[in-house]
Amino acid sequence: MAFDLEPVAFSDLPGWQEDDPALVIAALRRCHRHVTMVKPYRTGSLGITVGDLLPAFEAAGAHRFDAGRARAFFEEHFAPFRIRPDGRQTGYVTAFYEPELEVRAAADDDFRFPFYRRPPELVDIDENNRPEGMDPYFAFGRQCDGSIEEYPDRREIEEGFLAGRGLEIAFARSKVDVFFAHVQGAARLIYPDGTRRRITYAAKTGHRFSAIGKLLVERGEIDAATVSMASIRGWLAAHRGRVDEVVWHNRSFIFFREAPVEDEELGPVAAAKVPLEPGRSLAVDRLIHTFGVPFYVASESLTHLDAGRPFGRLMLALDTGSAIIGPARGDIFTGSGEAAGDLAGSVRNDADFFIFIPRAAAARYRPGYRHG
Repeated sequence: MAFDLEPVAFSDLPGWQEDDPALVIAALRRCHRHVTMVKPYRTGSLGITVGDLLPAFEAAGAHRFDAGRARAFFEEHFAPFRIRPDGRQTGYVTAFYEPELEVRAAADDDFRFPFYRRPPELVDIDENNRPEGMDPYFAFGRQCDGSIEEYPDRREIEEGFLAGRGLEIAFARSKVDVFFAHVQGAARLIYPDGTRRRITYAAKTGHRFSAIGKLLVERGEIDAATVSMASIRGWLAAHRGRVDEVVWHNRSFIFFREAPVEDEELGPVAAAKVPLEPGRSLAVDRLIHTFGVPFYVASESLTHLDAGRPFGRLMLALDTGSAIIGPARGDIFTGSGEAAGDLAGSVRNDADFFIFIPRAAAARYRPGYRHG
């Protein structure tokens, strides 16, 4: 995917002097622990490596930071570049959150819609084991009688393909709640005794993600100007007899793993293998970008996340998603629970994306740099 990088000054970042990026430094520290104690992040096609990031990661652990010192830290260690994608004047930003759902450990008349663990026959697919003719999009498949085939999709699973195998983690009251937990990729589960457990993404069937909001807009069921998570939920609640037909349009199905809620203030451990920092974590296209890279996102039209002010905030690339495709495409993590969901549900805005490249690496992206 072709795009240009344009070097800019920090003074060119809308709202930079009002931003407080101290929480991004806290997230940098967590990334540093992961890449040094577990393993480095994979380098995206843009070419920013963990080695490029290490000087900033190491410096992030040296001091306490208020807003001014945090901005000075990033000005010292990074150079900002505006991302100019081909075919668009700006980028595009959405948001996601971690739902909180009441569940039961066993199914009953009210709680009967399961969250599933990863099935043992689901295998990762790459160029070494991909069957001839299989869609190269598939990263997972079903191991069956010595061969690999396409895994059953959402409809087949919801019609009982996995029933009775003991893979259920817990049961929710609403199929729609389960579906949106799949879209978000995580949830906090609340049991009757008050116990809270977290489920996070473990794998998926491999089918392409298909947005049901787009489907409803194309069918004329929801106005494109007002489509949001709330309007989609409202439509599903008003058309209960058509829920299966609509959600089955999204053939992708997510499997989860259980995890404790170790810090109520942080989100789930996502693709970068560190907890998400609410309001400061960004899902990006990991084929292009490397986890741990900071991005400044600015949007005149996005105002409800910052008390009516145009959005301008430093974020850290810590996650990815099937719908997050392109160099200037991001998904903001707003936090956990209903209030975070209300914030996330209506974020669908044009935005300017500025990538912060470590200063020692910035010379590789000289004026006139073009990717792709």
